[in-house]
Amino acid sequence: MKKIIIAIDGPAAAGKSTTAKLTAEKLNYLHVDTGAMYRALTLKVIEEQIDPEKEELVCSVIKDCKIKLEKTDFGNQVFLDGRNITETIRSREVTRNVSAISSYASVRKLMVEEQRKLCKQGGVVLEGRDIGTVVVPKAELKIFMVASIEERVRRRQKELADKGTNIDYEKLVNEIIERDAKDSKRTESPLRKAEDAIILDTSNLTINQQVEFIVAKASEIIDHK
Repeated sequence: MKKIIIAIDGPAAAGKSTTAKLTAEKLNYLHVDTGAMYRALTLKVIEEQIDPEKEELVCSVIKDCKIKLEKTDFGNQVFLDGRNITETIRSREVTRNVSAISSYASVRKLMVEEQRKLCKQGGVVLEGRDIGTVVVPKAELKIFMVASIEERVRRRQKELADKGTNIDYEKLVNEIIERDAKDSKRTESPLRKAEDAIILDTSNLTINQQVEFIVAKASEIIDHK
């Protein structure tokens, strides 16, 4: 059976990661969380005590770091220089700085090369912010996930609470709005919907409904190949 490439884009907390992961499991595809790759780079910069706003210093640090996404029985695990950082990269400090790190052209070039290597054989679900527009513009299926700001904040608040961190609602609203602005206004590979992407509003959908929608669209494309 022909294996296709599925590109899932959208802003923070739109539901991309969980939906992409479960979609990949349903289709027996590889799940590539490109955001995790940028977060890993960001963690490296933070640990090296480099100013995230200084592109030249950032790039000098990340050139030799090794990032690996590994599929395990416990889901995708992220490794940086051989160390499991799956949980660490979800910290608020990484979240606050990842937009700056991922806006640099040299950083994105490095990551895009790695992401494209993973797509050569098809059978991949990639999620991020520039998948359908830059990384794999010829992906057979492109989904652009959106959700209301209220729902996105609720999800992020729950995610943090589950990890023992309680954040004020209004503070999270401001952080997400600021993140959206940085991602959509950056010069290099801004967040935007590909012309041929299907918009999926997840505000009132369950995770299973989101997965079923994407799997159904993928099946239609596969059946016609």
